[in-house]
Amino acid sequence: MIPDHGIPLPRQVQTLPGVIFQPSFGYTIATMTKPIHGKTTVCAVIGDPVGHSLSPCMHNAAFAATELDYVYVAFYVRNVQQAAEGVKGFGIRGLSVTIPHKVEIMRYLDHIAPLAAKIGAVNTVINDNGILTGTNTDADGALRAIEEHDQVQGKTVAILGVGGAARAVAFAIACERCPQRLILLYRPEDESMAAALLAAIQPHTAVPLSTVKMNEATLRNTIPVTDILVHTTPVGMHPHTDACLVPESLFSERHLVFDIIYNPAKTLLLQRAESRGARVINGIPMFVYQGAEQFRLWTGLDAPVDTMKNAVESALGYK
Repeated sequence: MIPDHGIPLPRQVQTLPGVIFQPSFGYTIATMTKPIHGKTTVCAVIGDPVGHSLSPCMHNAAFAATELDYVYVAFYVRNVQQAAEGVKGFGIRGLSVTIPHKVEIMRYLDHIAPLAAKIGAVNTVINDNGILTGTNTDADGALRAIEEHDQVQGKTVAILGVGGAARAVAFAIACERCPQRLILLYRPEDESMAAALLAAIQPHTAVPLSTVKMNEATLRNTIPVTDILVHTTPVGMHPHTDACLVPESLFSERHLVFDIIYNPAKTLLLQRAESRGARVINGIPMFVYQGAEQFRLWTGLDAPVDTMKNAVESALGYK
């Protein structure tokens, strides 16, 4: 789910057809501090592009902190079928899957977790002796990020956006929790996507659902009665940091506002919300928590969440 947050792409080294090994600052740090040898377990992220990914620095920091003989690398993948075969052939323990491969990877898996099947996207693959199982930890990451601050139960939740990231958040909230109501706010060009998302969720939940086309009037009617607002579009992401979908006047102290963007650390949306007394969350907790669940699935151990968070914030220059 990770968009390009403006982090410079490192040098690419061609390896196999359709697959490029992507060096990363996180990988480099790990190899400098701990040797890699013939028994080292490999995990990886695949995507196109993938050079911007912060997953290598996050996971290698976690492996180092737990003294596991694991390493995490990034592969620029065009051919997803070949990549899936390579996971089995090379004995890669686990994959993170980022854009644009979260849907196509499902065709090459042996098993898919129920929530991931409902969402229609996989961001995590576990390889158990050649048997590939896919799941979606974005959903878990979103819920954990929100519920550090407030419970979803009984609340009116609105999601800005109906794209791939919104699917994971919407399914998690509607199928794993019981909000009072879930509203999907969509931009005019995304009307068909909104209808498709609503139709996909409805069979799996009794939560009242609705779609609302975003404009000045509908935002003015919806935002003030919302308890939890989740922003899932790229509006406001680096380098276009002066963009925002919601007028400042619509926010109040009642709101918890969660923006899945983490570059910049505080989008204009979050700045506006905070100035009106709302509680705000950026995208780092969701990213870290989805990674922590990946770590647990691959290793069987609880993840060192604070270490992972510190690694991501340092890579982004927050520290």
